[in-house]
Amino acid sequence: MRLSVIGCGYLGAVHAAAMASLGHEVVGVDTDSAKVERLARGEPPFFEPGLEALLKRSEQNGSLEFTTDIAAIADAEVHFICVGTPQLPDALGADLTALVGAVEAMVPVIAPGSVVVGKSTVPVGTARRVAERVAAAGATLVWNPEFLREGHAVHDTLQPDRIVYGVDTLAEAKAQGGAVGIVDGVYRTMLEGGAPRLVMSYESAELVKTAANSYLALRVSFINAISDLADASGADVLEVAAALRLDDRIGRLFLNPGLGFGGGCLPKDLHALAARAGELGVMDTAALLAAANQVNETRRPRVKALAARALGGVLAGRRIAVLGLSFKPLSDDVRNSQSALLADDLVAAGAVVTATDPAAVGLARVSHPGLRYADTVGEAVADAELIILATEWQEYRDLDPGELAGWTRARTLIDARCVIDSARWSTAGWTVLAPGRPASVPGGSAP
Repeated sequence: MRLSVIGCGYLGAVHAAAMASLGHEVVGVDTDSAKVERLARGEPPFFEPGLEALLKRSEQNGSLEFTTDIAAIADAEVHFICVGTPQLPDALGADLTALVGAVEAMVPVIAPGSVVVGKSTVPVGTARRVAERVAAAGATLVWNPEFLREGHAVHDTLQPDRIVYGVDTLAEAKAQGGAVGIVDGVYRTMLEGGAPRLVMSYESAELVKTAANSYLALRVSFINAISDLADASGADVLEVAAALRLDDRIGRLFLNPGLGFGGGCLPKDLHALAARAGELGVMDTAALLAAANQVNETRRPRVKALAARALGGVLAGRRIAVLGLSFKPLSDDVRNSQSALLADDLVAAGAVVTATDPAAVGLARVSHPGLRYADTVGEAVADAELIILATEWQEYRDLDPGELAGWTRARTLIDARCVIDSARWSTAGWTVLAPGRPASVPGGSAP
């Protein structure tokens, strides 16, 4: 099929490359000419494992092209809207400027009978307004939210755990050869592979995405609230979390205590859902989501306090190495990164911070100019008095404490993500501090 993808940021670039790899002819459109030029060369404008190979393969066989010319979408049968919907600069709600602009640019160009598929994350109630606008061009709207994880986006696109369609009426969904049937044709490979397909109203499809991310944020904030109770009572939050995960009603994922959630999705979607709940008068829901956000905002101050404790109460003038700047491993995304923001907090307190990251140093230099940067762990820790593991990249989790001791005079590590074997490190002569956990000191006994 001939497809267009409007908006070639994180979501759109991955979606375009993935659809082309399935055998569709895809044109990606974006207003950023520099981004388009990079994508046209097969160079992802961001770090995402597997994407570069997918881009190069699809472009070499002629199934994928990128352009700034909206007229290039005219002969496409299906149009995917993948533009960003960031948080408003002065409010909690979502900024739909790019979405509105994309729809207005499409309407004069798309052919009657084509299908527009919304993938952007939007507040509940948005899709019906978009449907009315694209209907003016004789097109039909299906809302198809994305559920991508940064670092796993290629896999999640090609092997989704569910495919959701939001439609105007269920009668329309059941019509043979209608818009749903056309989108089924796009996703035929995944559907034949067993991916569950759920068809629901526009409103339900919109709410699925923001509810999913908000629930994940709630889980992270819950275990961090328990971490605070562990600190106050002398319990170990990792022991508590391990027992919770064995309960089938609770499950294993997103019960990781530490520095909290960040990135371009969970914070904005939590805020947007809280804002929409308030607009709809559902104040208890708005309050619940606000409380989860408040817990998340207290994570950095707690780790900063651990750093001050480790350095005798004084941060000014002290040299600290921060390992990790991206908001999560396998990403170079520093938007709302608690790791990068923690480094800024330490600088604001007078510390001299040298930071490193396997992928995010380039972007961090622009958005966090107050830090010193190093390309390797060895360079970052060379003159450090304290080391903070801030993003749980596997290479940091696998660091050998004996080898690290040869690179630095520091002998205290703050495990801000609660991911290392503190007993192993204390045996090697390190003091390990972590939120929600008793201190681990050389010799194995807590002070």
